[in-house]
Amino acid sequence: MNDSTTPTGVASAEAEPATAAVAPRRTPAAAPGRLRSRLRSEVLIVLGLSLGQSAVYALVNIAARLTLTTPLGEQSTAMNPSRSPRPYLDLTYQLLSIGFALVPVALALYLLSEPGRRATARIGLDWRRPWRNLAAGVGLAALIGVPGLALYLAGRALGITVEVQAATLNDHWWTVPVLVLAALQNALLEEVVVAGYLIERLEQLGWRPASVLAASAVMRGAYHLYQGFGPFLGNLVMGLIFGEYYRRRRRTMPLVVAHTLIDVVAFVGYALLPAGALAALGLS
Repeated sequence: MNDSTTPTGVASAEAEPATAAVAPRRTPAAAPGRLRSRLRSEVLIVLGLSLGQSAVYALVNIAARLTLTTPLGEQSTAMNPSRSPRPYLDLTYQLLSIGFALVPVALALYLLSEPGRRATARIGLDWRRPWRNLAAGVGLAALIGVPGLALYLAGRALGITVEVQAATLNDHWWTVPVLVLAALQNALLEEVVVAGYLIERLEQLGWRPASVLAASAVMRGAYHLYQGFGPFLGNLVMGLIFGEYYRRRRRTMPLVVAHTLIDVVAFVGYALLPAGALAALGLS
């Protein structure tokens, strides 16, 4: 899950024949030299406007934390905070923050679109085979969620992870719906940009599969560094698993489902669980 610490196909192609939907997926061919230069600039711009920017701020944040006299394990960070003591102004700020955070998603999809083929189809961000998407998403959420919590708790015990307050919104009628929307926003932003867009573009640039996977995973871990080294490692592993799933299946929808479920459990669970239960889990 991502809590930003900041204000938050270019090549033509013929339409695919009708049989392409059932053809096996292949790694895109590397782009010609002149196009590769343009794609490199494009990737830097997209990341600089979105999660790459968050990663840079997270690196500065963890450096600042490590140089404090207070040990890292005794520090804390708040996600999804209230933005105003006035409830409806707070709601307005929350919705604006969610909406503008999705602009890089629209940009990535726009850049991946090609004549005769929508970007959503290219990266599998659709509800084709919905039950399979749901089943795969639930399975991935279980695969990542439980070990992720274990890594967080281990990091807290070792003093290398800060206390993460997953939801510090005031209690309003709209609190849970906004937290669900925030979870969906995080999922769309991270899976479209870091799984779909970044992997597609690095393959077009001619990167080897292992390098593509490593770059996507390290980026995912980097923008979580503000939470400490436990979440960095947990999200690095998540990036490797999600990245390999995308490389093999070319579908981001199951990843969005899984990521949304993980964040909904974290955000809404934190908001609804009593203080005693949170303390028992090391989350308060």
